Amino acid sequence: MDRNTLRGKVQTVTGLLDPAKLGKTLMHEHLLCDLRTPTMMQSNEPDPEITLANRFAIDYGRIPHKMQYVMDMKDIAIVEMGNMKEVGGTSLVELTCGGFKPDPKGLQDISLATGVNVVMGCGYYVDEYQTDELRRRRPEDFAREITQQVFEGAWGTDVRAGIIGEIGCQYPWTDHEKRVMQGAVMAQKETGATLNIHPGRNEDLPLEIAQTVEKWGADMSRTIISHLDRTVLDEERLLKLAATGVGMEFDLFGTEQTFYSLNKKIDRPNDGRRLQLIRALIDAGYLKQVLISHDICSRTRLTAFGGHGYGHIFVNVLPLMKDRGYSDEEIEVILVDNPARYLTFV
Repeated sequence: MDRNTLRGKVQTVTGLLDPAKLGKTLMHEHLLCDLRTPTMMQSNEPDPEITLANRFAIDYGRIPHKMQYVMDMKDIAIVEMGNMKEVGGTSLVELTCGGFKPDPKGLQDISLATGVNVVMGCGYYVDEYQTDELRRRRPEDFAREITQQVFEGAWGTDVRAGIIGEIGCQYPWTDHEKRVMQGAVMAQKETGATLNIHPGRNEDLPLEIAQTVEKWGADMSRTIISHLDRTVLDEERLLKLAATGVGMEFDLFGTEQTFYSLNKKIDRPNDGRRLQLIRALIDAGYLKQVLISHDICSRTRLTAFGGHGYGHIFVNVLPLMKDRGYSDEEIEVILVDNPARYLTFV
């Protein structure tokens, strides 16, 4: 595989796809991953079974639960993807990357079993999840590996990535993460793929990251900043970030509680507030940069464990968007046109 072969196509885990066939696409999800932190892994305390009686307390952080962050149940993922397809979703971007156990062959099995188009990410997550060996690498080393993951296959398989990311940043942004990001920008130039960035939990870091990668030569029209709806919560900062040209991803739809255990200083928005922030971007002329998703990466967000599932946007958010005055054309741009453009190689 090379850039000329990829140009004008979307690369899924089962092969190349005409962008027109993507349909309604979720731009940031996880199907198979292990997000336990090194600190969690040190605990030997057994986890309780997830039940209707304790699910909310687990989700709220009242009951510690390590296995909540392990999504290794391929059979359940197949059912969940089937449910999503039944309510209108046809494609999904799966951004499990280095540090939380990507499973390319598992993603391929899920796609083949359900007919859902799955675009796989590559590269490395935040510093906390990395090894000392990786911290000794140079940007050129990461660029070479990421390029190989797109052109040849990722994580010891022949399954090829179709997007770079989510490339992880903590706050403060570490030197190791900056080297990974430099390598990712180099790989973006080499492959023509879009770059997705996981920003640290600080309201000013997304703009700093965007300005930095632009200096490094990133294609800003093919660079996405994820998790804005737990990071940049005021319209002024949102508009400054959008002015850099990056994709503006609101990917926590379905998390309706304001309490956010990873940053207790903020009040996380609910879906209604997310739509207000997106409307501010649209009114300012940034419709073509808006992307949405759920970022499901824990068991209690799956329907099998009482959660909203991957179909939430299609079942619940789309009617809410129409009730809030979003036009059919705007919804089509956000769910179909923008994903197709970002996922098409150039």
